[in-house]
Amino acid sequence: MSELIAPQTTVLVLSFNEAPNLARCLDRLDWAPRILLVDSGSTDETLKIARRYANVEVVHRPFDSFAGQCNFGLGLIDTPWVLSLDADYELSEDLVREIQSLREGPAQGYSAAFIYRIHGRALRGTLYPPRTVLYRRQAARYRDEGHGHRVTVAGEVGSLAAPLYHDDRKPLLRWVDSQKRYAHIEADHLLASPKEALSRVDRLRLKAWPAPLLVFFYTLLWKGAFLDGWAGWYYTLQRVIAECLIALTLIDRRLAK
Repeated sequence: MSELIAPQTTVLVLSFNEAPNLARCLDRLDWAPRILLVDSGSTDETLKIARRYANVEVVHRPFDSFAGQCNFGLGLIDTPWVLSLDADYELSEDLVREIQSLREGPAQGYSAAFIYRIHGRALRGTLYPPRTVLYRRQAARYRDEGHGHRVTVAGEVGSLAAPLYHDDRKPLLRWVDSQKRYAHIEADHLLASPKEALSRVDRLRLKAWPAPLLVFFYTLLWKGAFLDGWAGWYYTLQRVIAECLIALTLIDRRLAK
């Protein structure tokens, strides 16, 4: 019989001032032999929280990019498997059980679908796509993509049945500051990439004005956010603000030429 994956897995988590989120993430990882927390200079209670967990090892690295942080972390891991999480992710109980029962097979990685939460309240549908979170270390490498990052896995990637929660409870002003920074990175990516290399969504973003309007109606009506009350409206407004910042940055760049 093939070996269980969980005992051969190191969890990789990136952090920077994640005190509002980190404990919820780590509480669901008591099964993991080792959690490697790559911190980029937290000044809040993040490191104090991390020290409460016996299986957490903290390493420090100044932030350059998300892919750079992840690839640095991979270089410090020697287990065959890695579970890569953001500090505002939380494994569902079903996902913990699924990972603990998972055995090695042809798949070199596994993706998980998300349930997006706004301060603990789950949304029916969001714009957050599935993400490859569990993979063989030697088959994986990260690259930057816009303001985010993506792992490339050499080989078959399967799908986990149970969901992963995304629930970022950092202050709103911190989110706004991040979106302003991300807008410039996304604009750089959109303007520098050949149009044929962009996804259909990114080609719409490149036009600037359609994206905020389309995101508003798509999120609120098509994805059903209006059914989730205040949490659905909150999420919709977040997504529209993020798209508006990207659109305004693109327009500003064009006017400056």
